[in-house]
Amino acid sequence: SKTTIFPPKLKRGDEVRVIAPSRSLAIITSEAREIANKRFEDMGLKLSFGKHVEEVDDFVSSSIESRIEDLHDAFNDKNVKGILTVIGGFNCNQLFKYIDWNIIRNNPKIFCGFSDITALNNAIFTKTALVSYSGPHYSTFGQKLHFDYTLNYFKECLMADKPFEIHPSESWSDDEWYKDQDNINLISNKGWLAINEGEAEGTILGANLCTFNLLQGTEYMPHLKGSVLFLEDDYESKSYSFDRDLQSVIHLPDFSEVKGIVIGRFQKASEMTNELLTQIIKTKKELNTIPVIANVDFGHSDPKTTFPIGGTAKIRISKEFSKIEITSH
Repeated sequence: SKTTIFPPKLKRGDEVRVIAPSRSLAIITSEAREIANKRFEDMGLKLSFGKHVEEVDDFVSSSIESRIEDLHDAFNDKNVKGILTVIGGFNCNQLFKYIDWNIIRNNPKIFCGFSDITALNNAIFTKTALVSYSGPHYSTFGQKLHFDYTLNYFKECLMADKPFEIHPSESWSDDEWYKDQDNINLISNKGWLAINEGEAEGTILGANLCTFNLLQGTEYMPHLKGSVLFLEDDYESKSYSFDRDLQSVIHLPDFSEVKGIVIGRFQKASEMTNELLTQIIKTKKELNTIPVIANVDFGHSDPKTTFPIGGTAKIRISKEFSKIEITSH
């Protein structure tokens, strides 16, 4: 167990590099880019873009060589203090064998993204002990309306040096906002679902469940001992897919040393209900002894919090009152 490395936090005037380790910037509308660019300007952060971010191939991505070059450049460039992914996708795990992990280890800086980027987040932590962040992509910042919660937690996690608490958002949305920026249907947030009560503290691992599972049995899979797993999945994950994917994690030899589970909000198309999710959790005897909470604001609906992969979560779960505290420094 190497000593965990926390990257320095971002401050006004810092340069943030946007790279595309998964899908290409070519698919992001000019409207979304303008909104995103303005948001970074307002935070006092200077944006720069990897050389190959606009390239696009048959997989709406770019060559391994192009993506590796941009990743290495971003970590090697002394002026760059934070790295943000363009968007998720399907293929950043293609990069692992080509990454010079020493470049990342020797140039610790903030790296943030979610969804497919889960593979990179957890691989970086496993190979280098550097904490990276599950949080909004560059493209996420292109969301015009109802962005306050997401922006607030991005700053709390990446621009401040104190632990912070996650609180439920007042409302959420599952609309494809990039298709119609002005027409967002807000759904009132009924708060978290406390499934198994209890208290836990541990290292945060995980994020997108089916992507996390791609690491199983490889040198890139983190040890689960002493962890609190944050798990979510997107609209393609029906209740039965989530069940089998979660079961797969539970079968891992070191799962018995997991301290707790925090589950992100499901998208409507997944057709997951509180009843189905509770049933899934309650039928797994390995989960009986650990706290489990769900409907937390992270994953593929909006808004979303930012949290450190390799940082610490302290959770206290009860039907009356639950608390989640994150330490990312």
